[in-house]
Amino acid sequence: MTDSVPASGIVVKAGAANAVGAYGERIAARYLTESGMHILDRNWRCDQGEIDIVAMDDACLVIIEVKTRRSLAFGAPVEAVTAVKAARLRRLAALWLTDHRSQVDAVADVRIDVIGVLRPVSGPARIEHLVSVAA
Repeated sequence: MTDSVPASGIVVKAGAANAVGAYGERIAARYLTESGMHILDRNWRCDQGEIDIVAMDDACLVIIEVKTRRSLAFGAPVEAVTAVKAARLRRLAALWLTDHRSQVDAVADVRIDVIGVLRPVSGPARIEHLVSVAA
C-alpha cells in the first residue's frame, strides 16, 4: 500500500481499498451493460467531485454511484450513500450534462442510481441496484 500527500495535507491511501472499489465499478459497469444500458463515461471528475458511471437508459441519463464492500460489518454498501451524497450527484449530473451535451441527442430525464457490490471472501459478488434514489 502506498500513501500520497496532496496539497490539502490529507493522506490518501492507495492499495487494497482502491482495488476493491475499482473491482466493484467493473462489476457494476458489466451489470449495467448486460441490463441494456449504454455506458457513456466512467470516473468523470471535476472540481466539484466525481461520478463513478454515467449511462443512458433509453432517453434517461443515469448517474450511478457504486459502493463496494467486502463484508456487511458496517452495513450494506448502498447504505453508504446519504441524502447529501445524492444531492451532490444531482449537481454533478448537471455539470456532466453541460460538458457533454453534444454526446447525448435527447435526454428526457435524469436519475440517480446506486449500485452496491458485496465482494465476500468466497463466492460470487452480490449486486444491489437502487433505481432513482431521492435527492
